[in-house]
This record gives sequence, structure tokens and C-alpha cells, in this order.
Amino acid sequence: MRVLVTGGLGFIGSHIVDALTARGDEVVVLDSLDPTAHPAMPDYANPAADIRVAPLRDPDAVAAAVEGVDAVCHQAARVGLGVDFDDVERYVDDNDAGTAALLRALWRTNFRGRLVVASSMVVYGEGRYLCAEHGTVRPGPRSLTELAAGRFEPPCPHCGRSLAWATVPEDAPVDPRNVYAATKLHTEHLATSFARESGATVCALRYHNVYGPRMPQQSPYAGVASLFRSSLEHGEPPRVFEDGGQLRDFVHVVDVARANVLALDSSWPGALNIASGHPHTVLEMATTLAGAFEAQGCAPIVTGDYRVGDVRHVVASPALAADTIGFVAEVPFASGMVAFATDPLRSSA
Repeated sequence: MRVLVTGGLGFIGSHIVDALTARGDEVVVLDSLDPTAHPAMPDYANPAADIRVAPLRDPDAVAAAVEGVDAVCHQAARVGLGVDFDDVERYVDDNDAGTAALLRALWRTNFRGRLVVASSMVVYGEGRYLCAEHGTVRPGPRSLTELAAGRFEPPCPHCGRSLAWATVPEDAPVDPRNVYAATKLHTEHLATSFARESGATVCALRYHNVYGPRMPQQSPYAGVASLFRSSLEHGEPPRVFEDGGQLRDFVHVVDVARANVLALDSSWPGALNIASGHPHTVLEMATTLAGAFEAQGCAPIVTGDYRVGDVRHVVASPALAADTIGFVAEVPFASGMVAFATDPLRSSA
């Protein structure tokens, strides 16, 4: 199978390239090698792949890259929350317009193959909650007043009572609450519209908190695990926002790459949660990671700080991915985090 992997020099994309070439697929990589993410060609770039350096907005490069492909794995995107809202144009240019340029090129070649796109759990906004009186509820965005007062748990929007978190299925209502989330949902919508008109089949993989080797470091676009590790490497304690009780699902990049291969081999249409199914708090993650370092005095510090646009708990149900494409995460949290303490990361400067 000839597969185009956009963003194939990035954190997740490069692991997908490795998995595909290892089984004998012909892989074309299209990556902009954006200097905010890559200071140079990464040393892990797979020599078995046909690597092409160009942005998705380059019509000639994209047209050449999609020629003759049987499937596309679209990973190219600007990720994370970024610095602040001033990043909005960068996110829209890279994620929305970049996806549109790719889909237009596929349309012009009459592509009817398999399209797998990278999405994110952030499209859900706050996760799923249960109220003892009102059942399943959807809390609104947390107010600045509540956050500043250290009241981080969202209350029931009907009665104000405390809520219990529950796992989020793929058919839960979407509610993107920051720019990155909005662009990921738009990526899903654009790909679905393309599939409907072209006859291609599309699967959107909603990644949860992915970690592992080749994560970017020292970047405002890096994931929280990478930011904590960078602090520890400098002999500084990880600074945990809120009270550290935010629940997330940390899933290893090797598992995520395998999920992409399984999705490429399937014809199942729609969105799938790609998660381990075993949630942990952000403080628990920071403590586990700190415990793998020998540096003294680096226990996590809970700061009480917060970011507008962050959500409290997002815990997915991975059951549909298991049922439809056979994906079940294999890397345990504890051993994965211990390994991550020494995994090679990618410098962004």
C-alpha cells in the first residue's frame, strides 16, 4: 500500500511512518519542517520513506505528494494551547487551511481511498458528568471568579451540586473551548464533507494525552508531560496547575501509531477515542515522572494557577475503538512514564 503521511517528521507522525515502513508499505512523507517545531531535519527521519519538505499550502508539492496514493494519514497540525489568542491565525492557517489544501488536492486526483485524520479529545470540551439529581449533564465553561477562588470542579448547571465524572463516548456532544480544539473539530468536519462527496472513507482519531519519545520540548506547543520533564531535567520541580486533580488519559505514542495503522487497514467510518482507558490525575503523572529522576527536591509543586480554556476532566471510553478496529492500548502508565524520563525528545530550538 502506498500511504501519504502528512506531518510525518513530527512526534506522532514519525512513529506512524516507522510502523508502516516496518511492515513493507510504501510511505510518502510531506512535512513543512516548521522551524518552530524543528530546528533541522530530525535524526530519526526514516530513510525508507520518501521524504518531501513543503507546507500543505504549497499546491504543487501537495499535488505531487498525493499522486498515486492508496491511503492518507493526516497528522500535520499545530498542536497544544499555544501562547495565547494571538496564535489564532497560525492555528487556522496550519490546521484549517492546511487540511483544506490537502483535501482539494485529493479531490483533484479523484481519491476514493482511506483517509485517517488526527483529531483530539479537546473537541469534547469538558468531559461527561453525572449529577445525583439530574443525571448526565454538560457544565458550562468555568468562570474566572470560580477559578480565581480555587473552585476548580464544575458544578451541576441546574442545581449547583457537585458532579461525578464519567467516561465520554464518541457520540457525546462536542464543545470546543479553545482555538486548537475548534480547528481540530473543523478538520473532522472538512474530512467528513470530503468523504461524503468523493466516496472516500474517513476515520477521525481523537487522541487523548499522547506522550513518549520524540515529543517536542521547551516549546509552548509541547504537551504537559514534556513540559514537566523539561523542568525536571533542569533540576526544577514540575509546576502543576489548579490543584493537580485534573483527570486525563495518558496514552503512549507507540500505541497511538498502532491505532493509526489499524484505522488505515479498516473501513470503519467516524470518530474513535484513542486512549488507554486508565485515567490518572495530572499530579499523579507529575509525581510518577519526578520519581524516575534522581534529582533531589524536585517533587511537584501544586501552584493553584490556571489557564482559561483548560477543562477539568476528560476521560474517554475506548470501547468503540476496540470493537471496530481492534485497538487496545498496551503500554502501562507506570512503565511508560518511567521510560519517558529518559526517552529522547526533540528540541524545538
